[in-house]
Order: sequence, then C-alpha cells, then structure tokens
Amino acid sequence: MQSKKVSESCIVTVQQMTQGDANMAGNVHGGTIMKLIDNTAGIAAIRHAGRSCVTASIDKIVFYKPVYVFDLLRIKAAVNFVGRTSIEVGARVEAEDYMTGEVRHTASAYITFVALNREGKPVSVAQLILETEEEKRRNIEAGTRREKRLKDRV
Repeated sequence: MQSKKVSESCIVTVQQMTQGDANMAGNVHGGTIMKLIDNTAGIAAIRHAGRSCVTASIDKIVFYKPVYVFDLLRIKAAVNFVGRTSIEVGARVEAEDYMTGEVRHTASAYITFVALNREGKPVSVAQLILETEEEKRRNIEAGTRREKRLKDRV
C-alpha cells in the first residue's frame, strides 16, 4: 500500500445557509454545522483510505462565532494523523458574508474515522506523507489526542 500526501485528500466544501438551517435565534443550528463537518471530513478520510470510512469519534468541536442565514459556510478538511485502520481529520469552518466578503473562523473539529473493507471490518490504510512544518505540527498534536482517546477508552 502506497503512502499518501496530506494534499491528496484535502477537501473544501461550500454551502449557502438558508432559513431551513436556522434556529429560533436566527443563527444556523450547531447540529447542521456538525453534520456538514462530518460529511466533509468523511470525504477527506475516504479519499485517503480509498474505501468506505465510518465516524468513530469526534474529539472536540468548538464553536467560536455564530453562522447566520445566507452566509456561505466553507469547511476545509485535511488528514492530520493515520493509525493502522484509523484516520484523524481536522476541520476548519469559516462563514463568509457574501455581501461584504468578511470571512469569520466559526468552528474547528477533530474527527476520527475507521476504514472498512467490503465486509464492514476495519482494514489497514496508507501511511501519511508529511511535507510541511504545519502538517508535521498537526500530526504531532493529533498523535497526542490519539493517545488520550486510547487511554480514556480503557
């Protein structure tokens, strides 16, 4: 199995938020954003693994600023760390006011996926090629999160 670069599985999705995404306060539901994060991060994991992947955990999701109806929601997802069968993907969420061009960092999340074979059993995935200092830093931080997840699981 050939190793893959982080850049080979990165993805950016953009979706305009509508009235149907709003809560009573007029902001976009956190759950709507969470689903979009999971979908986008899942695509990055699938691109890396070259096979089906399922969400195993969401370590942390932090909402920094609200997202409003009509904002363009941009989610950037990249693989941070690869275990034997698991893949951690980091997601950065930005909201853009299309009228003013203002972009706000609204949320960040770390999601772990497990790659599955056709029988639904975990399967090994390609290792990760780290090319930049940023990728190396994110990989080290992801390794620390992985150790904590494994420790907490016991």
